[in-house]
Amino acid sequence: MIRSAAALAASLVLCACAAMSSADTPAALDGTAWVLSGLPGQALVPGISTTAHFEGGRIQGTDGCNRYTVPYTQTGRTLQVGPRGASTQMACPPEVSKQADAFIGALTRASAHRVEGGRLQLLAADGAVLARFDAQAQSLAGTSWRVTAYNNGRQAVVSTLGGTNLTMAFSGDGRVAGSAGCNNFTAPYTLAGQKLAIGPAAATRRMCPSPERVMEQESEFLKALETVATARFEGDRLELRTGGGQLAVILGKEAGR
Repeated sequence: MIRSAAALAASLVLCACAAMSSADTPAALDGTAWVLSGLPGQALVPGISTTAHFEGGRIQGTDGCNRYTVPYTQTGRTLQVGPRGASTQMACPPEVSKQADAFIGALTRASAHRVEGGRLQLLAADGAVLARFDAQAQSLAGTSWRVTAYNNGRQAVVSTLGGTNLTMAFSGDGRVAGSAGCNNFTAPYTLAGQKLAIGPAAATRRMCPSPERVMEQESEFLKALETVATARFEGDRLELRTGGGQLAVILGKEAGR
C-alpha cells in the first residue's frame, strides 16, 4: 500500500507538471490572423478595421489607412518586429492616420506576446500591454457581403457602378448566392484554408437598361468569380484573389452578418 500511494503521488505530480508545462507553452503566431480590438489610452475609430496576419516571418495587414508588411521573429514569448517594413502611402482622415500611427508604433515596440482566451496581446519590455487583438474569423459559411470592387478582366480593379448593389451570401452547404447588379446568381463554392473555388455560376436572365453599362458590369463580375483561387479576411473586408495573386473581387461585410 505504501508503494501504491507513493506511485500515485508521483503520478499526480507528473500530471500536474505536464499540465503546467502545456499551459505555459507560448502560442506560435505563424499562420494566425488578428483584428485590433484595443489600444490602451485611446478609443478606436468606429468602422475602421486594423489587422495583423503572421505568416512566413512577416506580419501583413492594414493599419486602418494603409497596407503594411514588416518582418518579425518569435522565440517563445519573445517577439521582435522590424526593423525594416513597408507600406502604401494613402492619405486618410486625421483621426484614422493618428490611430494608424499609434498601431504601427505599438507593433514595432512589441517585445513579447501573450495569447489568452483566443485573444492576442502585444507587450512592451516592461510587460505593459501595447495592443489587444481578437482572432480574425476565417469561415465564409453564414456570412453576407457587399461587392465594392472587382477585376474587369482588362487588368483593372474597378468600383461598382453607382445605383447598383452586388452581393454575395455564403451558405453552410457550399453555395454562394447574391445579386450581380441586375440578375440574381448562385454557384457552388469550396473553401480549404485560404484556397477558394467558385462556380460555375447560374443566373436569371433579366435585361436591365440602367444604369449605363450595368449588363457589362454583371458579365465582368461573374467572370471575375471564375478566376478566384484564394480568400483573405481583413477585419470586415474580404479579398478574393486569382491564382497569380491579382485581386478578383473586394467585398465589405454587410451589417449584422
